[in-house]
Amino acid sequence: MARLLMEDAEWAFFEPFITGIRGRGGRPASNHRLVLDGVFW
Repeated sequence: MARLLMEDAEWAFFEPFITGIRGRGGRPASNHRLVLDGVFW
């Protein structure tokens, strides 16, 4: 089954809401775009 990745225009909408979030320890941050793409898949 083919899976479409998030387009640049879609990522531009979500990026300001996600990239500023920082955790308090734990694992290092992963690629937020790939994580969000997986959620929508």
